[in-house]
Amino acid sequence: MSDTTVIDTGSTEALVSAGQVRQALAEQGYLSDAATANIVYIAAALQKPVLVEGPAGTGKTELAKAVAAMTGARLIRLQCYEGLDESRALYEWDYRKQLLAIQASESSAAQDRTADVFSEEFLLERPLLAAIRAEGPVVLLIDEVDQLDVETEALLLEILSDFQVSIPELGTVAAAQRPLVFLTSNNNRELSEALKRRCLFLHMGYPDMDRERDIVASRVPGISDFLAGQISATVGSLRAMELKKSPSVSETLDWARTLALFGIEELDAGAVVEHLPVLLKHRSDIERATAELGIGGS
Repeated sequence: MSDTTVIDTGSTEALVSAGQVRQALAEQGYLSDAATANIVYIAAALQKPVLVEGPAGTGKTELAKAVAAMTGARLIRLQCYEGLDESRALYEWDYRKQLLAIQASESSAAQDRTADVFSEEFLLERPLLAAIRAEGPVVLLIDEVDQLDVETEALLLEILSDFQVSIPELGTVAAAQRPLVFLTSNNNRELSEALKRRCLFLHMGYPDMDRERDIVASRVPGISDFLAGQISATVGSLRAMELKKSPSVSETLDWARTLALFGIEELDAGAVVEHLPVLLKHRSDIERATAELGIGGS
């Protein structure tokens, strides 16, 4: 008998060990480190949500997408923003349809009409309820949870604890199977301790130079290992500076694709200066980088 635990995700024994998780993610084009693969494995085994914190553009959202792809699960995404409320996150009633049904009703018993319009036919699922009621395997992505108001964050506590929700008109709806949940945060505000207790924690920073080189090489067709190494080294130097916004991994990939588009096979000062605005989005950052890298202005 194997010492590894096979985790049933609805696909064919997709998550067997942390090492195989890492390999499966790589097959989806997501090059993770060992710590990330280990947390994904533990989360699936223990059926625990994962809170992924780190700078924007480091691959937090892409991790959830890659896990969904490698397990064959349906990805359900709740994009958080300030002002998001229960009606947009969980469920709401189709008031227009309810009104039309009441107007069309021939019954004179108002109480009966009220009961009829609060039924499944008039219920509008939002991402959280859709994930709970899904019949097949689901990866639930709660993206940028730090954008939520404190009151809406509290809404998540029942769901992440028991994976159930109470709808007064219909009763308690419990998940037939727990979705694999990823919450991402750019750490714009401190999340509550109650929310953190319900989650495993993963900090996702910028990749080291070697891994970023591998990411570039795997995601940009035709790029040479030499140029990929130059790109990762340059981006690493930029991140070491005091910039308003350090370049993200997604911006590194955009830069690499731009260089490939122009047929650049080796970085020189001219290529860096010309295409630096693809990496840096503030004029002061571009000026600082130009000066500190010693490449001169154009």
